[in-house]
Amino acid sequence: MSERYQEFQSLLKGNAEAVETLLATLLSGTVAADEIARPERLLAAMRHGVLNGGKRLRPFLVIESAALFPGVERMAALRVGAALECIHCYSLVHDDLPAMDDDDLRRGQPTVHIAFDEAAAILAGDSLLTLAFDIVAAPETHLPDATRTALVLALARAAGIGGMAGGQALDLAAETEAPDEAGIVTLQKMKTGALLRFACEAGAIVAGASA
Repeated sequence: MSERYQEFQSLLKGNAEAVETLLATLLSGTVAADEIARPERLLAAMRHGVLNGGKRLRPFLVIESAALFPGVERMAALRVGAALECIHCYSLVHDDLPAMDDDDLRRGQPTVHIAFDEAAAILAGDSLLTLAFDIVAAPETHLPDATRTALVLALARAAGIGGMAGGQALDLAAETEAPDEAGIVTLQKMKTGALLRFACEAGAIVAGASA
């Protein structure tokens, strides 16, 4: 194993641990300002869907792309990475549902709808999706208002109908009608590529870099 590869693995692991710690805090029982309550079972389902290991590759790309620019506050990049991971995990929770891919296991553990139930999994996914935008927009993400707005817009475009969610729709349609090569490329650009692209671009947005 090369020294460079070991350095990469160490960096990936360190960032993953930092993201995991932040996510655990964001998904604590502490009620945030303007929230009314955090239902215990829903919170447990959200934590089950998020705090289950994983490489945290998408946050890694946010953090390291931001680190290419001088003067970027690491915590701001870390929070944007955590928000992106909430989007990714929400998509996995929903993808595992019987109406989608109908999976019983995720990373060696029961999926959320198995560990809890389908309604809890739907609400956990909905809440994680919403929490992602909460994290980016919150004042604790120490970035100029225009930067946070740009991140919210870019994340919404990457996650929505023209990005990940639309890609999942194309993937489901492909089960009954196989796409051609161009269709496969489009599907992968949207379902998987859109969030990865955001992860790399988000660091530059955090840094206030030009297009």
